[in-house]
Amino acid sequence: MSERILVVDDEDIIRESLSFVLKKEGYTVEEAENGKVAYDKILEESFDLVITDLEMPQMKGTQLIEEIQKLNIQTSVIIVTAFGSLDTAINALRNGATDYILKPVEFDELLIKVKRLFEVKNLLLENRILKKEIQRNYDFSDIVGKSPSIRRVYDMIQTVAETDSSVLITGKSGTGKELVARSLHSKSKRQNKPFIAVNCGAIAENLIESELFGHKKGAFTGAISDKEGLIKAADGGTLFLDEISELPLPLQVKFLRALQEKEITPVGSTVSSSVNVRIIASTNRELKDEIKTGKFREDLYYRLNVIEIPLPSLKEREEDIPLLADHFLDKYRTEMNKNIKGIDGEAIRALVSYEWKGEVRELENVIERAVIFCKNEFITLKDLPEAFSSTSSTVDFSKLGSLEEAIKRFEKEYILKALESNKNDKEKTSELLHVGLSTLYRKLKELDISH
Repeated sequence: MSERILVVDDEDIIRESLSFVLKKEGYTVEEAENGKVAYDKILEESFDLVITDLEMPQMKGTQLIEEIQKLNIQTSVIIVTAFGSLDTAINALRNGATDYILKPVEFDELLIKVKRLFEVKNLLLENRILKKEIQRNYDFSDIVGKSPSIRRVYDMIQTVAETDSSVLITGKSGTGKELVARSLHSKSKRQNKPFIAVNCGAIAENLIESELFGHKKGAFTGAISDKEGLIKAADGGTLFLDEISELPLPLQVKFLRALQEKEITPVGSTVSSSVNVRIIASTNRELKDEIKTGKFREDLYYRLNVIEIPLPSLKEREEDIPLLADHFLDKYRTEMNKNIKGIDGEAIRALVSYEWKGEVRELENVIERAVIFCKNEFITLKDLPEAFSSTSSTVDFSKLGSLEEAIKRFEKEYILKALESNKNDKEKTSELLHVGLSTLYRKLKELDISH
């Protein structure tokens, strides 16, 4: 076993007995005679479990638990307490201790509790790993649409996925940049290696270097142990840097060198280590403008922008809105176990006409809300936010063309949506649309729908 345990008790016989029993079970065990000594050891080394008495000189067990909580480390605590101190033990459990055991200690009981604790910790770790594995399996089914602009994105993903070249994904916030990055990874030869996503704008400027490159113990205040950076964590796989324009200018120099040399140097170290990582970056800003204002390095831009994948806004792919709406409807009606068959024509027209400032992300939120409020078989205009009630009256008719063209366009979108919701089953689709099967086939031919 590799689990490390620290036994803390001011009574030598108890401390030594616990240590002896645990070592016999194969655990790595260290001892401390009071809370202060234990705390100093925890600052120096990492422990999976601390078994501590409550009443000790210099620093009591309750205070030791509080200090461990402040460190925000993955160390569990089992309290050893007398029956008379049970109320104190219960308070300690509320403040972060994992379990307790009464004196005189029954060694078999202690070993069972320790074993169970480590089993639960391992299961939680495996669960986190499995969730990450599941998140890797992204394919084109996550990028919904059939418009020419989104088909160009599909084609680019297919073409560049197998290469190791850096990719820059551009587009407005909410257009699905991370989905494209994950699709690139899942279709590459690195698919069984890590995919690490980092939002450069979500990490404080004074921490981002340490997060990316890692640090050595003592490199700065609070660096109580060595830490592996996210670039190293992605070794062999893909590192996705979301909103790369937020990377601080001084750090851009270090990152450029890491890209060129394929080496990283942790903060506080002079020793470099090699890494094999594919870089995919994204931005919702125009990086050439950022270069002109001195906020982004031109050499880093060209290093990242070997291949650019521009993502279209919803305004550029309006014909995909009914398909996206149906995709999100299917997702949320399943999650919420609601029997909603579709979205009615008036609501679809309002969705297509709406100005989506938040792009696909906003559309998903609107459909999720509609599923919550919908009480009938179809989502209607009243299930959408108030902003959609006036949408149909604010349509720019100069862009719609003739009435005949507008009707054909709507018919095509509506039939495509109906086919999608019925998994291309023509009979079910004709029933949903209240038309004969022969009529549906005629419409498919008239509107050039290949299903």
